[in-house]
Amino acid sequence: MRTVPTLVDEIRQAIEADDPLAVVTIVRGEPLGSKIAVYEDGRVSGTLGSEEVDRVAIAAARDRLSSDEPGVVTLQEGVDAFVDVFARPPHLILIGAVHTAIALGHIGKLLGFRVTVVDARERFATPERFPHVDEIITAWPDEALDRMRVDSRTYIAILTHDPKFDEPALRAALARPARYVGAIGSRKTSQDRVTRLKEAGLTDEQIARIHAPIGLNIGARTPEEIAVSIAAEIIATRRGRYADLVPSTAWTSAPAPTGASH
Repeated sequence: MRTVPTLVDEIRQAIEADDPLAVVTIVRGEPLGSKIAVYEDGRVSGTLGSEEVDRVAIAAARDRLSSDEPGVVTLQEGVDAFVDVFARPPHLILIGAVHTAIALGHIGKLLGFRVTVVDARERFATPERFPHVDEIITAWPDEALDRMRVDSRTYIAILTHDPKFDEPALRAALARPARYVGAIGSRKTSQDRVTRLKEAGLTDEQIARIHAPIGLNIGARTPEEIAVSIAAEIIATRRGRYADLVPSTAWTSAPAPTGASH
């Protein structure tokens, strides 16, 4: 007779498959020990006994999954739960082995990201220039992205400032559900790029996902300062605060304030 998988079996399989999720377990109150699993893609399995408690638990799980921070939450009076987060580190992909990428790679590691540098130019994409990153891929950006896992835990910063690199990279990145896609360049460069991307068939919805000019507008000039502005924008996006800082990221409507342009 076939055994019906339990919720614990399902959670174990998700962890083994590296499928990000948060598990909420009641640790005070009733039903003690009951669990609900909330996946990053929106799926929910299990119940804590009532729709109201489930609703609070699901919201708490999504919040904790977004911040990668486990902890105790109160679901209702007399009922506390522990939220476990099972997720791989967020992945920062730097397209272009330029000076800004060196600084941003350092910052990314400090922030707990797995960092990958991609560049087709072997003389730039070297361990000597990037001893601190997790991976260096010597390939054209679009080809590299085609071979990589790109999902809601992926943040892509396109730093090449060269249409033959950044536009194929943007087309590849925007075809996938990356959490963040930013492209370096001045406001005019970004607007000209949008025109070409539209001619290449990208939709307004896809183009609206591009953070360009990349980085928050902090007056950054040096590669290190630009890296800080990009990291700040990535943090704001990750924590769901970007919309609080700028009116829009859509070049088709209200362009965001000028950030880094180098």
